Parts: sequence; C-alpha cells; structure tokens
Amino acid sequence: MEKYLTPHGEKKIKKDLSNLEESIPEIAERISQAKEKGDLSENAEYTAAKEEHRRVQEEIDRLRNLLNTAKTIEKSEGDKVGIGCQVTVEKNGDQKTYILVGSEESDPSNGRVSYESPLGQALMDKKVGEVATFETPKGEINLSIIDIK
Repeated sequence: MEKYLTPHGEKKIKKDLSNLEESIPEIAERISQAKEKGDLSENAEYTAAKEEHRRVQEEIDRLRNLLNTAKTIEKSEGDKVGIGCQVTVEKNGDQKTYILVGSEESDPSNGRVSYESPLGQALMDKKVGEVATFETPKGEINLSIIDIK
C-alpha cells in the first residue's frame, strides 16, 4: 500500500532522522567505553549500548525507506475531503477540526487523523453538508461536514 505524507509530516520525519543520525557517534562512544571495561559477556553497559545502537539504526533505516517511498501531498484539491485537508465536523452541536494525514504522522490527540482509520475513511471524499458515518465500539457516529480547507 502506498504511503502518503503531508509537507509537515515529511519535515518532521527528516528532523527525527537527523536527530537519530546525530546520536550514533555518542552511542558508538558508549560502546567503546564499555568495551574497555573488559569481559563483554557480563557487561550490562555494553549490552545496553549495543541494543540501543541496533534500535536506533533500525529506526534510521525505517525513516529513510519511508522518505524514499512515500508520496508527499500538499493537500487534496477540490471541494472533497482528502489527504492533507483540514476538515471541521459537528456532532450534537460540538465542533472539532481534524487534518487527514498518512498513518506515519497520525496523532489523534492533536487532531491529525490517518485517512486509513475508521474516522478518516468515513471523512474521505465527503463534501460540506454531507454526513460521515462510522462505527465505534460504543456504536455508530454521525459527523456533519461543516468546512473543508
């Protein structure tokens, strides 16, 4: 399945990648210092540093792959909800605003909802005035589309 990023998400991922890459020399130094302490089979510092190095390198590889394969989208054009759009919805008089993003930059507590989530799928391709309906464990939710930017 193709991955999508907004410009905001691409920028954040590039920053995260840079921070991880900058941490490698410090981790390598910790590994080197731990090696100097002798017997590696019982050296918890060495084991922890090696594990952190492995974890960081895996995340660097994942982020590089994502940046190389994901499609960056400014925002969907037109009058329909799409990836990158900011959509305001209303339910029982309460309004909320969401931005539809790819799964990699989803952050529901900050209003960034994956287009692949049940909410995101319900919102996709809707127009102002339409109702987005989706199921939750507590039952069906109906949201009226108020605005799309």
